This record gives sequence, C-alpha cells and structure tokens, in this order.
Amino acid sequence: MRQSEGGLGTSQLHFEAWRALLRSHCGGEVDVTEPDSFRGWMRPLGVSGLPAAAVKIQWGDASVDPGCNAHRLERTHRDVRRDGVDHHLIVYQVAGQSALAQNDQTVQLAAGDIAIVDKARSVTYFTDCASAQWLALQLPRQSVLSHLGFELQGGLARQGARAGRLLFDLVRDADKGDGPASLVADSYLQLAIYDLVGALFVPADWPPVSRPTDKLFARIGGIVKEHLADPDFGPVEVAAATGISLRYVQKLCTARGTTCSELIYSLRLDHAAHLVRRRALLGASHPLSDIAYACGFRDHAHFARKFRQRFGCAPGTHAARHDRRAGNAIVHTGTGESASPAHDIQPPAT
Repeated sequence: MRQSEGGLGTSQLHFEAWRALLRSHCGGEVDVTEPDSFRGWMRPLGVSGLPAAAVKIQWGDASVDPGCNAHRLERTHRDVRRDGVDHHLIVYQVAGQSALAQNDQTVQLAAGDIAIVDKARSVTYFTDCASAQWLALQLPRQSVLSHLGFELQGGLARQGARAGRLLFDLVRDADKGDGPASLVADSYLQLAIYDLVGALFVPADWPPVSRPTDKLFARIGGIVKEHLADPDFGPVEVAAATGISLRYVQKLCTARGTTCSELIYSLRLDHAAHLVRRRALLGASHPLSDIAYACGFRDHAHFARKFRQRFGCAPGTHAARHDRRAGNAIVHTGTGESASPAHDIQPPAT
C-alpha cells in the first residue's frame, strides 16, 4: 500500500513494507510500539558508486501533534555474522532526534549531527520522536583506512564542521547529477568523500604535539614535503629553506630519534605509500616507477629497496597488506535546528 509523496519520486510505505526495505539495505530488525499509526519512506541512493539511503519515519497525522512513539532498529551479532560486511555507516540526522548504542557507548543525535557506525559490530538505533529523518552512506572500511592512513577514533566531536555540510550536500544531491559520470570521475569523487570523512573524524592527537620545538620541526617537515620530487633536496637544502643552521636541524631531528636524511626518506616513503594505495583504489595501471620519481627517488630499484625496508613488503603488494580496524565516532555539524521536509532535504542552519 503506497501513496505518492512527490518531490523526489518517493513513495510512502506502510510499516511492514518499510521495515522489509530497511532490513534489505541495513540489516537487523525494526520494532515500533504502534505500527498501525506509522508512515514513512526510504529511498536508496548511489553516491559515486557508494550505496546510500534517505530515510524518514512519522506517526499519526502530520497536521496535528501525533504524540510519541518508539522506534528501534537492532543489528545483532547474528546479523553481522550473516552479512559478513566490513563497512562504516555514516549517519546524518536531518530532522528530529535519535540515539545509537554501540560498544557500550550511547550517542545522542540532534538535527545536523553525524555519526560513524561500525557495521562489523552490533548496534542499536532508537528514537521516540514523532517524526525523524536521516541520510545514511555506506563506506568500505579498508578503502577508507587505506586512503586516510589512520584509524578512526571514537568519542570525537566538533561543532560547525564545514566538511560535514559538504558531505551532506554530496549525499543529498546524489540524484541531481548533470549526466552519467565516468568510472574514473566516480573514483575521484569517492576519494574526495574519504577525505571529508578524514577531516571530520581525524584523531585528536594526529599528529602528536608535545614540545615547544614541535612547531619548528613541523615546519621542517612541511618544507621537505614541498620538495619531495626533488632528488637533490637534502639536509643542507632543508636548513637553508628553514632559515636555521644545519647543526640545529640535526639537533631537532636527533631529539626525536632520527636524522634529517632519515626524516626526508621517511616523508618520501609515507607519500609513496599513500600514492600506492590511491593507485590501487582507482584501479590505475601507471607504472610504480612513476611514483618513485614523484617522491624523489632516482631509480625504481632504490625506491623498492627503501620501501621494503620501511613497510616490510614490495610497493606492489603494500595496498593489499594495509589492513586496519576502526572504532566509532560522532561529529556535530549543526546547531540542532530542524531540517525541512523529506522531499526537499536541507541541512540545519549553522
């Protein structure tokens, strides 16, 4: 039993149809206290090849106060084992309020909040709002971590994050494209989405800063990064570009258990590893020697030897071995104001 809501071609569903559709996309079981008064819809989306969905629930007549109802979606250990997925779920609270519980931690979501959910672990979502609305985006965990190079940490929160609004706009406008995009364009947009996630959920201690001279040492690192492609850029050039003596440069490096030459190689190899993972994510076929030259190595053999010493594997197998686990996080991007109706989704004002 469906009624057209218009706007985005979304059809309103009765509870059983809505629950079946949500189960097929998200897994888990849904319970409400008064299913007969339920109204809602769910619209699957595709964001540059990444699965997403817009979801709304409502009870009673929207023109009057419908009172309270209870909605609960539980993804159990059994659901996780059955699905066998290893993904993150980005949940954006468009309107209303809700909460999610995972790893013995409960997070409250108001309009404009974003949370990361680990789909490889059990989770429970619940709300007692008369009307609520979400956007959800599914991201492959390994691809995200391979691209970012760090693990997402739980308990992180930021207010008014512009990256959150940009991410929201990408998901919301997924069906408003101006024509079919190429696979290469979609791959680059996926990487842009991963970067936005990284901007939202970067660990608070990344990179660690603890000593007064860290700002100067960070400046040295920044200068080295600006000259990674120059194979002749060494410690003498670092000192000249920084405006301090070579002896002091070496002293700063020694205090951190390294030398300037080792620092330069380390930054070259970090960037090379990032480019190797990016090459794998895009399915690119350009030779690894191009990456070696772009990172300041004069020949591929020297690059491969240094890469193996640093990462314990050849450049060609690094992406496949880069396997980490992630936790949960939440980020606040709005002020808690309600968004507009489902068929004209807008982010909360900041």
